[in-house]
Amino acid sequence: MKKLFFILTLLVSVNFLSAQTTTWKDDPWHSKLTFTVTHQGFSSVFGLFQKFDIGIVTSKADFSDAVFTLSADMASVNTEVKMRDDDLRSPHFFEVAKYPVMTFKSTSVINTTGMKDRFKIIGDLTIHGVTKTVTLDMWYRGTHVDAMSKKTKAGFQIMGTINRSDFKVGPADPFDISNDVMIKMDGEFIRQ
Repeated sequence: MKKLFFILTLLVSVNFLSAQTTTWKDDPWHSKLTFTVTHQGFSSVFGLFQKFDIGIVTSKADFSDAVFTLSADMASVNTEVKMRDDDLRSPHFFEVAKYPVMTFKSTSVINTTGMKDRFKIIGDLTIHGVTKTVTLDMWYRGTHVDAMSKKTKAGFQIMGTINRSDFKVGPADPFDISNDVMIKMDGEFIRQ
């Protein structure tokens, strides 16, 4: 009877531990949210958002069940050209006075390659008041204990291409600025 009780207790403990979730928060010193568009068909223009928060909740060590959430301050857009940044904040593009935040929440993480560190991340992206389901590529770059901070960190790169016209951002003519916008997030996340 004691042996049966021990086995049941062990099974319950294993199930409890495996179901525990961990929360991760982006390290702002080691994370970046960028975008790239093509200008007049032959040059790339780069930009970034200087203020954003990304959180992850997962119960698996490989993050294959992770839920990612993003909130980015659209007024923090920076392309290193003030006139262009002001235009991006205006009703001509992001209309930040009316739509100050871009959000993303993942709905699933799928391993389509069989590689243990490459996934597709699917979720709902909201820009300019429009929400669309998007699929992005996710590279889980590993987890380790940071030598200086002694905190556990995980590294990710998430990237993909969205169509700005789907979100009613910018001019209809794709010649001046491409409809395709490549977005990329590189980051280190600290276990909370």
